[in-house]
Amino acid sequence: MSVISTEICAPLAVLGHDVQVPLASGEKVGYAALDYAASSPALQRVWDDVAAYAPYYGSVHRGAGYLSQLSTDLFEQSRRTVEEFLDLREDDQVVFTRATTDSLNLLAGALPAGTRIFVFETEHHASLLPWRREGLTVDYLRAPRSHAEAVAALDEALAGAGEGPKLFCVTGASNVTGELWPVAELAATAHRHGARIVLDAAQLAPHHRVSVRELDVDWVAFSGHKLYAPFGAGVLAGRSDWLDAAEPYLAGGGATRTVAREADGSVAVEWNSGPARHEAGSPNVIGAYAVASACRALTEAGFDALEAREQQLIGRLTAGLAEIPEVKVLSLFGADSARVGVLSFVVQGWNSSHFSAALSAEYGIGVRDGLFCAHPLVRTLLGGEDTEPSECGAPEPSLPGERSLNAIRVSFGAGTPDEHLERFLTAVRELVTDGAAWSYRSEGGRCVVDTRRDG
Repeated sequence: MSVISTEICAPLAVLGHDVQVPLASGEKVGYAALDYAASSPALQRVWDDVAAYAPYYGSVHRGAGYLSQLSTDLFEQSRRTVEEFLDLREDDQVVFTRATTDSLNLLAGALPAGTRIFVFETEHHASLLPWRREGLTVDYLRAPRSHAEAVAALDEALAGAGEGPKLFCVTGASNVTGELWPVAELAATAHRHGARIVLDAAQLAPHHRVSVRELDVDWVAFSGHKLYAPFGAGVLAGRSDWLDAAEPYLAGGGATRTVAREADGSVAVEWNSGPARHEAGSPNVIGAYAVASACRALTEAGFDALEAREQQLIGRLTAGLAEIPEVKVLSLFGADSARVGVLSFVVQGWNSSHFSAALSAEYGIGVRDGLFCAHPLVRTLLGGEDTEPSECGAPEPSLPGERSLNAIRVSFGAGTPDEHLERFLTAVRELVTDGAAWSYRSEGGRCVVDTRRDG
């Protein structure tokens, strides 16, 4: 068996690296976490930082006591850390949210009336769906098959858009294929037509340095739980004018500057400007601090070294899968397109849910199967054809006439040991060659090991 070189850098320490999980055989094995694109394991450094702060936790922006003042300073310092991590412009702002989905819904609610939104059908549902609301118009663009085609399609769509506010939303790296999108070129195209651009960096930020200045995007959104941080925190960062002009995302304490009763019995409210306007309620200070800690940890580790090692892992993975004729890797832009550590595929003769269940039950490997909250994209990549039938069906509902349309996704990052990918490649080869050692059945929409051993 070949061994992946680790001369560039070692994997970063993450929680759960030594967790043992049971196999169908009754044995236990170290868990191979290869579902980073859904939620990455927390960095040990981040967990240690959070644990050190936890005894000093207090209310933010609301107390005169020492712990409240300490927590407020920590919360605002976390904001500055994220500003530096994203290389924001001087007048940009950071709003802490729950995740990328929350960030993009916040922005959707802040768009001026009559805004026309342009988005490729290839987006994750978090960046595909928030714009479907009264007062906005959405143009869904067909899936491009190259960077040049993506830029040309946007150019053509915006050229016929007319006057009025316009917004283009695009991912930095696909959550299905891992492929990188030409963000800077798309941003230049959008701005040439007077449109703004928001970057969904949920899959990009954990793998690549993201500079708002260099990419020249108007906003960027990402999630802490994909950036090696625990807890439910995310970020929307960028231009302040539309955010300051909009009604607060949540009405409540913290978003208000003053509230007063009027003579007629009504209540008059003056809202805050800046991040506080959209951060009503007691903020998730631990979540924000965890995000900031992850930003510091990745910056200090060095994105050049992290990217170089990840590219080694990607090269080994793609080469290994290419040696198995039954495996078809999904791609929009072609086999040689640049990608982060996210890759989806199907296996001839296998239902993807069945295959993923066997990886878990027989090898201790955690991947994801289904349509990955990107249904239009996966259907496009699979050509609308059903995958192989099985005693286990797809975990996500299919369209009429679709028996079982789903794929398998393997994803990894800064904390992935070489052994996990080697074990994965060995498992794929053995399952394709020898089949599963156990029978499986469907339970609650998932494939699980049956109690009866084959043979």
